Amino acid sequence: MQKEFKSVKDVVGPLAFVELPEDEKVGYEELVILTLPNGDERLGKVLEANKGLAVIQLFESTQGIQTEGSKARFLGTTFRLSVSEDMLGRTFNGRGIPIDGGPEVIADKKVDINGAPINPASREMPNDFIQTGISTIDALNTLVRGQKLPIFSGAGLPHNKLAAQIARQATVKSADGKKGDFAIVFAAMGVPFEEAQYFINEFKKTGAIENSVLFINTADNPVVERIATPRLALTTAEYLAFEKGMHVLVIYTDVTNYCEALREISAARKEVPGRGGFPGYMYTDLSTLYERAGRIQGKEGSVTQLPIMTMPNDDITHPIIDLTGYITEGQIVLGRDLHKKGLYPPVSVLPSLSRLMGKGQGEGKTREDHSNVIGQLFASYAYGLEMRELAVILGESSLSETDQSYLKFADKFEEIFVSQGEINREIEDSLGHGWDLLKILPRTELKRVKDEFIDKYLKA
Repeated sequence: MQKEFKSVKDVVGPLAFVELPEDEKVGYEELVILTLPNGDERLGKVLEANKGLAVIQLFESTQGIQTEGSKARFLGTTFRLSVSEDMLGRTFNGRGIPIDGGPEVIADKKVDINGAPINPASREMPNDFIQTGISTIDALNTLVRGQKLPIFSGAGLPHNKLAAQIARQATVKSADGKKGDFAIVFAAMGVPFEEAQYFINEFKKTGAIENSVLFINTADNPVVERIATPRLALTTAEYLAFEKGMHVLVIYTDVTNYCEALREISAARKEVPGRGGFPGYMYTDLSTLYERAGRIQGKEGSVTQLPIMTMPNDDITHPIIDLTGYITEGQIVLGRDLHKKGLYPPVSVLPSLSRLMGKGQGEGKTREDHSNVIGQLFASYAYGLEMRELAVILGESSLSETDQSYLKFADKFEEIFVSQGEINREIEDSLGHGWDLLKILPRTELKRVKDEFIDKYLKA
């Protein structure tokens, strides 16, 4: 039931304040159309409603809005997205409107973009290996179907290039050995126009666009639209996964821009700021995005998330990064020192982590020696970096022969294993490179690998 009021009291930033009669009630997230005296209309949603006052969050610019003569019409429904399999291959803006010149999507159904949390009792444990073609992810920080694994980057680092490469190469390998491609749902939030165009061009150039749905919110679009963009993407992903049985990989960038939009809206509401000036509910808000990844018992499909965020000043303790680490199941960290050396992808191995990697490793998924190899590679690389620092202080000649072999291992590890360029590596190739690197070390140092695997793979 629609209600209209001519009591627009104030406009602050992206928010409009509407006075309501004491006995009138409007719903949270309810859509509102603000009609200006000249007949223009602006779409918004109810952010808060109590004590005779409704706070309206506008999806469009508030420029030119006058309080006198403006009317607010409450539509009695929430923001719902028209979803269909026809969305594959299409590009939309941050409000779900096609921007690729194609026709409107014929809706199979309309779905509330806020979604609903997956019942923990019906969740299925992620356990199918996802091959991204990136050795530092597949071998060392294995991604599994239904996981949420963020990429922590920094300004100027090639996270966009890495995301496009993963979208192009990702395949899922089930426990029964079958492989399948992903449907890709990509969301850009507050990115420059050139960056948005880069993704569109990359998806088109490689043909990945045919199996992808893109939602683009550029930096010049309204801030509030930035809040809706990832929810549109996740709503689409859930429909494709749980109703159409697809494996869906959701990539969205940049979560830092999303959180900045949260802070701007919070400031307009005059809320008491929390850590770093961000709203105190940012943890809860981010969890409403990240927790929409997963698998459901009895459902064929799955939603896997790769959110990307840039660390302000490369600070991994920044509130956005810190809170994300609490909610998600690991992180892939890009290192500026590796990037300066010209290595791509510059994945910093030691601070990176996948908490569910054990679920995607082993016979039938990757290979029997997988967990042994990565344990040895991690330990050897960490010790090699220690020897690198020691060599700077004491000189390389002061190191023992074994320590010098670790130093050589660390250099070759970065040169061969980390820096693979845009090559799409099978997991067997990645593990093969790992064994080739372990040949640099004396056999007596391979304490984390079973002798049966050394005899089988090291000599192969």
